[in-house]
Amino acid sequence: MIKTLALAATMAALPLAAMAEVTGPTVSGTRLDIVAQGTVKRVPDVAIISAGVITTARDAKSAMASNATAMARVLGALRSAGVAERDMATAQIGLSPQYRYVENQPPVVTGYQANNSVTVRFRDIAKSGAILDALVGAGANQINGPTLTIDKPESAQDEARTDAIKTARTRAELYARAAGLTVKRIVAISETSTMSGPQPMPYVRAQMADASAKSEVVPGEQDVGVTVSVTFELG
Repeated sequence: MIKTLALAATMAALPLAAMAEVTGPTVSGTRLDIVAQGTVKRVPDVAIISAGVITTARDAKSAMASNATAMARVLGALRSAGVAERDMATAQIGLSPQYRYVENQPPVVTGYQANNSVTVRFRDIAKSGAILDALVGAGANQINGPTLTIDKPESAQDEARTDAIKTARTRAELYARAAGLTVKRIVAISETSTMSGPQPMPYVRAQMADASAKSEVVPGEQDVGVTVSVTFELG
């Protein structure tokens, strides 16, 4: 009987504990919710592109063999340019039949197309344009990108966090003064982080019409932002 009473008491207490978790900190004064954003600008220091080779042949084996030979030259060009192995990764290998279509007749296989692409990370954006040109010279006929990013954004995010909290508190103090109150404390904080900025238009099947022209990747700036939701207690 004692065990039954103890179990019933425990079960009766569970809803109260669950309710305490949901309701969170108690605000005895006036509650104020502020959403504020902090933003800092940084120049991207990493460019990511996809480079590859598309080849065609009458049969599947020849298409794949030709593609492998061409891709070996592309990878060799990357290594010669000083791109580290850790910054290269195979992105896709594919093989597909090519058809000829004639009205009222079944499609006929005319050959095969093989493709192989690698994702490349450039840690020196200033050199990436020259490397892209070298890739085309080595036989790459498909290049997409670049995607520009910041390798280690943590310090920039911390600056944005500090800025966001300052903005939130400034707004809270403004509201408090307008209402004849004061800011007593911060009750809760939550955040979301973002990185955004203009991206260069992608290269598509890069082939240089003017052999004297040089490709150039312009990094520009990106916004590193943090949005915070802060709950204040006013009194």
